[in-house]
Amino acid sequence: MDRIFSGFLLSMLLLFQDYGIFGAPPQPRGSLCRTRPTDLVFIIDSSRSVRPNEFEQVKVFMSQVIESLDVSPNATRVGVINYASTVKNEFSLKTHRTKASLLQAVRKIKPLSTGTMTGLAIQFAINRAFSDSEGARVRSPEISKVAIIVTDGRPQDGVKDVSARARSLGIELFAIGVGRVDMNILRQIASEPLDEHVDYVESYSVIEKLSKKFQEAFCAPLDLCATGDHDCQQICVSAPGSYTCACKEGFTLNNDGKTCGACSGGSATDLVFLIDGSKSVRPENFELVKKFINQIVDSLDVSDKNAHVGLVQYSSSVRQEFPLGRYNNKKDIKAAVKKMSYMEKGTMTGQALSYLIDNSFATSSGARPGVTKVGIVFTDGRSQDYINDAAKKAKDLGFKMFAVGVGNAVEDELREIASEPVAEHYFYTADFKSINQIGKKLQTKICDEKDPCECKAIVKFQTKVEDLIKSLTRKHIL
Repeated sequence: MDRIFSGFLLSMLLLFQDYGIFGAPPQPRGSLCRTRPTDLVFIIDSSRSVRPNEFEQVKVFMSQVIESLDVSPNATRVGVINYASTVKNEFSLKTHRTKASLLQAVRKIKPLSTGTMTGLAIQFAINRAFSDSEGARVRSPEISKVAIIVTDGRPQDGVKDVSARARSLGIELFAIGVGRVDMNILRQIASEPLDEHVDYVESYSVIEKLSKKFQEAFCAPLDLCATGDHDCQQICVSAPGSYTCACKEGFTLNNDGKTCGACSGGSATDLVFLIDGSKSVRPENFELVKKFINQIVDSLDVSDKNAHVGLVQYSSSVRQEFPLGRYNNKKDIKAAVKKMSYMEKGTMTGQALSYLIDNSFATSSGARPGVTKVGIVFTDGRSQDYINDAAKKAKDLGFKMFAVGVGNAVEDELREIASEPVAEHYFYTADFKSINQIGKKLQTKICDEKDPCECKAIVKFQTKVEDLIKSLTRKHIL
């Protein structure tokens, strides 16, 4: 969860990137992501603890990753090892030359349903799956060798030494744990840095969400801005497989998404962050949340007439950290954020939404009549109370509600919170590598859509985006 939450903060930081520059949704240009040449072997646990329907979900995960690959003898080759008490080579790196035949072969895999010999499976990968005779290519900087291990239990043999041998041979190991897996075992298996190579999901029902991480991990996107293959009048901002047109400070993007027009100035916005402070967030990640908020405050035009910021934290109860309008300068807001203590209990999202309606956006609490109201809800888990009524009321009152979930957040709940159109107001990510476009999608959405220039009151960086990203890139080991 550490890496999930810190990765999320990094992607949300991109929401405020290109200080004074306003963008539009990425412009697609077909299939512009080529996968690097890779010898990829899935090592999947099908011991008796993995139920048949759960094993099917692992197959869906593998299929989704394969779908994103350039499969051919000269590009990416894929093999699958199935293990329990014994090891079965389902197919080798040389077996399938096309994506269609690979996907068909994955659908036919059956669980073995016995013990859990993870170390034996990794040894099999070293000795056979990654051997020349089975289709592995000669080790070189141009060709990656990757193994993705999926397991839900404690192995009945050792994994530390055999994993170290695999890594020393140049095999990059990703470890995915499910349910009651031993996290120490995953750390013994995975390559460094661990926060990029160890993943955990609570159940097989959500494992397929990790496919996005690996789709991007194997992706080498084309930079259309660098090649000049774009239609932007002023600024082109690269995105994997696409680009965003943007404008210089003092201009706003026209409806065609390419040309720019002059701005008439900024306007007022009441912005309230509703932050999940439940125990699953963890103290070190909560510090990242606070640092993230202060970076955003640095980018705002905080004043009596322009941006006002409020902050609410919730767990088993709701606590207003400070209301809208209490602080009229960045220094005081940042000092208040730094003093905020971590609640570390449950997840009462419904209660927090009700508080936002009845208190945060009430005129008695500093909200201004006639000013755009924006609520951004951050959560990393399932709500322990009912959210539907409060979520509906917030939207009926005209509040612009965004819902952003990480890790074990429930997407149905995010959709319930989000304003219409829902697809543009809710976002979910399991890992930072799969959510680096969230910020760009949100860049102008929190502003008054009638006049994109009004985004200026919210979106304006005073320092380079690169420096801000580096300041938040503190790694945490799971």
